[in-house]
Amino acid sequence: MNDANFPPISRRVQAIAVSATKAMAQEAARIGGCVSLGQGVPSFATQPAVVDEVIRTLRNHPASGKYTLQTGLPELRRRIARALREERGVEIDPESEICLTVGAMEGLLATLLTLVDQGDEVILPSPTYASYIEQIHLAGGVPVYAPLTADWGLDLEAVRRAVTPKTRALMLCNPGNPTGNVFTNAEVLALCDLAMERNFVVVVDETYDYLVYDGRTPLSPLALPQCRNHVVCVSSLSKKYALTGWRIGWVTAAQGLMAQIMKVHDAATICAPTPSQHAALAALDADPAWLAECRRQLRRRRELCCRRLDDLRDFFSYVDPRGAFYVMARYLFSDAPSHQVATQLLHGAGVIAIPGGCYGLGGEGHLRLSFGGEEAEINEAFDRIAGWLQAGKKR
Repeated sequence: MNDANFPPISRRVQAIAVSATKAMAQEAARIGGCVSLGQGVPSFATQPAVVDEVIRTLRNHPASGKYTLQTGLPELRRRIARALREERGVEIDPESEICLTVGAMEGLLATLLTLVDQGDEVILPSPTYASYIEQIHLAGGVPVYAPLTADWGLDLEAVRRAVTPKTRALMLCNPGNPTGNVFTNAEVLALCDLAMERNFVVVVDETYDYLVYDGRTPLSPLALPQCRNHVVCVSSLSKKYALTGWRIGWVTAAQGLMAQIMKVHDAATICAPTPSQHAALAALDADPAWLAECRRQLRRRRELCCRRLDDLRDFFSYVDPRGAFYVMARYLFSDAPSHQVATQLLHGAGVIAIPGGCYGLGGEGHLRLSFGGEEAEINEAFDRIAGWLQAGKKR
């Protein structure tokens, strides 16, 4: 940035960019009339019972509009600890090993700022979530990509080759955004063993842990006592309970590491929004049938998205998504970079898709498609894509 009308901007900020997800949505808003297979937001509204409970709390408890402890409401930390024990087999101390954050994103950034100094390296099995890349740059670190296999599995030897004396962390989303993959328990354990051997930290984003289509919920490495000092797990209720706008998540880590992460959290935000913490508590205690119905609908949408891609097999190939609500579709109709293809699709068909190149090594040549939207929107998007592709064949 060289505009003389502005003061100097830090190198760390100049090194990062707005995510392609946001950029595509902004361009679509300028065009108008677009449908989205882009941003990873489930279509479900926040449960009415959760909204009602937050309203009741705000009306009846004046402290619900004030700061909480930096780590968050004690009763919410205890409730999350109980859920982790019952659902994931993880035993944590809610007093010293969990901190409520402003969504998982703040938890991830606070963790990186704790672990990474200028020039330190962070390994990313890739394709990876695009914001990890920008957060590493913001922390002054260097992303190091370790390619996934052709079916989006872990290539442990590629990860091992990527480790150097400068390696401070490895970041993993499991189940995966953008690929929809689910790393096996053996793969997670192998990464933890490597982290202990080479003295770095495995940072696992477990935001989508509730959404696995085939098989069991993946292993949380915090359930492995021997790994505790080399693991940080970050999670969120945003996608699971349709609380994306409420901005509530958490970090779990061993007490010594958490004490350091807390310094960053305190300096950045003081505490997560108090009304959102009450929303999280209400969601965790709500009728489980609501979540079961959300899973059922997302399974139907996955099947629909895959069926529509199968109908376009001359134009796309893909690996079946086993978790989350994304599929990385390789396009076969163009050799152009993914950003160019996504832009052409947006302007030509009015469909938002995210260019795979923004997800790091292995993502180029793909478009990330989200099937979190309503079935009617998914069908409309694929109808438009099919028409656009057929029109292109005739030109």
